[in-house]
Amino acid sequence: MSKFSFDVEKKLDTEISGALGRTGVISTPHGEIETPAFIVVGTKGTVKALTPEQLLETGVQSVLANTYHLFLQPGEDVVQKAGGLNTFMNWDGPTWTDSGGFQVFSLGAAFGKGISKFAKEKENVGDIDTRPNIYNKELAQSHGKLCIVDEEGVTFTSHIDGSMHRFTPERSIEIQHALGADIIFAFDECTSPTADRAYQKEALDRTHRWAKRSILAHKQNYKALEEQWLFGIVQGGLEQDFRKESAEVLSKMDFDGYGIGGCFNKEGLDESLKIVNNILPEEKPRHLLGIGEPIDLFIGIENGIDTFDCVTPTRIARTGSVYTSRGTINLFNEKYKNDFSSIDETIPSYTSKNYSRAYLAHLFRSNEILGATLASMHNLYFIVNLVKDIRKSILEGQFVEFKANFLREYYS
Repeated sequence: MSKFSFDVEKKLDTEISGALGRTGVISTPHGEIETPAFIVVGTKGTVKALTPEQLLETGVQSVLANTYHLFLQPGEDVVQKAGGLNTFMNWDGPTWTDSGGFQVFSLGAAFGKGISKFAKEKENVGDIDTRPNIYNKELAQSHGKLCIVDEEGVTFTSHIDGSMHRFTPERSIEIQHALGADIIFAFDECTSPTADRAYQKEALDRTHRWAKRSILAHKQNYKALEEQWLFGIVQGGLEQDFRKESAEVLSKMDFDGYGIGGCFNKEGLDESLKIVNNILPEEKPRHLLGIGEPIDLFIGIENGIDTFDCVTPTRIARTGSVYTSRGTINLFNEKYKNDFSSIDETIPSYTSKNYSRAYLAHLFRSNEILGATLASMHNLYFIVNLVKDIRKSILEGQFVEFKANFLREYYS
């Protein structure tokens, strides 16, 4: 009997919203994930500045770690000897690992160009050199931030010591088997939004071939088949026809669920997700990779996304920015030095209940580590529980009203 399942509980009333959203439950060997859900990013087997106990305090259900980084440090063999990712990081709940494919993007075509999950304004695209990086061993080892993609896989240099390594679909799956997360991803190529259409198509076809190889590699490990779910990754960049093609191709493959990756146009996120999720199998979970701003959560859920991961909540927390019900505030702002009010009395996070804005402002100005911890706890509580509240609104038939009220106040 499978240790995994995904059960849809309730769908959005399409007569009201015309949307694809739903609530459900993903069951894994390490527990259940009530969806929609925000999956917190613990890149190196740790959510920066927080203990697992503090994560539980925020309401986090599941953690996603990074295959590329754990491969380099401490090495998948060390994690495996420890008993797997859960034991190694002392986390009892469900875990995920990405494939390392995004590093193809960030260390290769996107290196040094400031490209993120959302494409910048089109008028800036012409200023960016979209030519492929030419691999040079001496140059690569000098700074460790170049990679080269070929049909078989990716050769890259470590950002830590410049040593050369090789990822193929088979190797990525092998590493993820050793890490032992509940949900793992097929190896893919995430392209830059500035790449021309011809290269986007080339990379898309390669991603589909790598997807087949990832499935074959996964099926050859019988223990992993019982202990881990494998998700495929829909790509296609800003090209809607490529997104549609990718969803059609991958939906015919034997994946347990699907990730939606790559770069998006901010204004076209809803349409991209609607196109893809109208094609992907309704009975399988859908994960949006690397996107998690409040407005994006509503857009994603309304258009059929079940789970999200994003580093933004903890990343901005470490620079002194915290979420409130009326938007994000930066604690380095002069006015918070003498503001002894709660971060937000309407958000009952541990931080908000126990510390003032002035105290957190002091911690950041003094370069105290506690500032990053308290701000991260608050931001994760805000995002994780926002998604839980969205889930509740769907179950109660109040999604449209909840969305309108939240966004009106948050972006006022």
